[in-house]
Amino acid sequence: MCVLADSSFDIVSKFDRQEVDNALNQTVKEIGHRFDFKGTGASISWSGQAIEIKANSEERAGAALDVFKEKLVKRGLSLKIIDADEAKLSGKEYRMVVSLKEGIDQDNAKKISKLIRDEGPKGIKAQIQGEELRVSSKKKDDLQDVIALLKGKDLDIPLQFVNYR
Repeated sequence: MCVLADSSFDIVSKFDRQEVDNALNQTVKEIGHRFDFKGTGASISWSGQAIEIKANSEERAGAALDVFKEKLVKRGLSLKIIDADEAKLSGKEYRMVVSLKEGIDQDNAKKISKLIRDEGPKGIKAQIQGEELRVSSKKKDDLQDVIALLKGKDLDIPLQFVNYR
């Protein structure tokens, strides 16, 4: 008797840190050269695991964030990985902290798992494993359907599908 193994893939939410760093460096260069940023004290840099934007006005801090977003998109990164706070006045300058989101938190994992159960093909199993989900099925076509289903949904986080077997 031959037992067919289930096919599976993992759903993760990750980003290439080097690409974020490249986008940040391009933003630093552009802010340094653009006329509308001259004399505004605008800067963007790493601050631990987050990115810090400083400028002498709320508008310039927002404009620096827009330049950074533009560079992220050009490098193929989803804007869903960033979570920017409001610019806050600190002394004489405005500071904005932009945190980067990686991994699938429990709430989103449960939401995705429920979505697969409710709208996906029958016989699909989705297990939460830390910050990722393992989706398995006897039929590979069903897995393709689940990927198509999730790509069609507008979720709060960017998803990647890896370890397809």
